[in-house]
Amino acid sequence: MTYTCFDVEISNSVAHLRMIRPDRANSMIPEFWTELPLIIEELSRGDDARVVVLSAEGRHFCSGMDLSVFAGSNDVGAQENASHISRQRASFRTTALDLQKSFSCLEESRLPVLTAIQGACIGGGIDMISATDLRYATEDAFFCIHEINIGMTADVGTLQRMPKLVPEGVVRELAYTGRNMSALEAKERGFVNEVYPDQDAMTDAVMSIASEIASKSPMAIWGTKQTLNYGRDHSVADGLEYVATWNAAMFDPDDMAEAFSAQTEDRLAQFPDHRPVRRGI
Repeated sequence: MTYTCFDVEISNSVAHLRMIRPDRANSMIPEFWTELPLIIEELSRGDDARVVVLSAEGRHFCSGMDLSVFAGSNDVGAQENASHISRQRASFRTTALDLQKSFSCLEESRLPVLTAIQGACIGGGIDMISATDLRYATEDAFFCIHEINIGMTADVGTLQRMPKLVPEGVVRELAYTGRNMSALEAKERGFVNEVYPDQDAMTDAVMSIASEIASKSPMAIWGTKQTLNYGRDHSVADGLEYVATWNAAMFDPDDMAEAFSAQTEDRLAQFPDHRPVRRGI
């Protein structure tokens, strides 16, 4: 299938999802918001991939929301003179919730999502990468919660997810000032896992990490992601009960036996792929 904003390649159980609008700094046009969740859902429900790498072509990773999105039918300024303003506002709220779902799919996917970031990662770009599992950057990368600079409150996930990744005081400063955070600072704060000298080095490293993840039991990886996400949003006691229930239902003794055998025989373990999830009953 051909997409306007993305290209997808799957090799050795790693799905490489690239944003392909470098001439517009990979800004998020209307098609972006429907294509991303569609692709992630298809990858997550299928059996071809075990991990996703999200990257971008060109000098910049993502410049955030494209101006064409702000010019849509839910323009707030145009609503002020409209009748039945509550219905207009409700429509705006519904649109915001739909945009949020476009990124929530990344953390809800049963596949880990790794992000490779170069150049600018602005506004909606931070909303997006905050919903991924692992983030890597080049030395020239920088991050900006740009919404405050255009007179609005970020509303697609940054203010909810980023404080779970870096100290809240840092997020507040970035969100209140709209300043740039360099890749090196982002690593110091724990927002990115590693910084690389250039895009080629970063891509090679991230693909290698993705391949390592893909070599593990996909059920164990899925359970680990689910448990980490659940524990992030709940108490330790709730998280412990959750993982006990998860393993009671999802633990696969055959995967463990294969892992032990592979270690004993000094070979790579071979685990079955996820079963495809069919739609409907």
